[in-house]
Amino acid sequence: MEQYTAKQLTEILQGEDAGMNLRTVRYYTQIGVIPPLELVGNKRVYTDNHLHYFRAILTLSKSGETLAGIQEQLERLSIEEVIRIGEKLPLYQADRMLKHDTYVISEDVILSLSFRTAPELRSKIINAVTRLAEGGE
Repeated sequence: MEQYTAKQLTEILQGEDAGMNLRTVRYYTQIGVIPPLELVGNKRVYTDNHLHYFRAILTLSKSGETLAGIQEQLERLSIEEVIRIGEKLPLYQADRMLKHDTYVISEDVILSLSFRTAPELRSKIINAVTRLAEGGE
């Protein structure tokens, strides 16, 4: 398992979300949104698990969750569940969304498809999602 300083962790996270900064990393650590740091020798370090927690926090915050809600939710999850949430972060990155075609199906449903999706498949997906959103099967 890799070990990171706060600065190293911040640099990794900034590559995934430019809004992340060292002060935020330290603040989340201080208020306990992430698990306590690991003790290696006489130094406290961040590990890959902490990186997964930060990715999950970024994902949940981009989906509209409050920090208090995120903290409460993460406390109940296994590391595997935290990792799964964090893996969704790219879905919330604006530059990635710009590379996709976006379809507004309804007020509550927005569909984003890669430009590489074949036109026939794209049409089937849009029609199926539209039917489901309208309450059909």
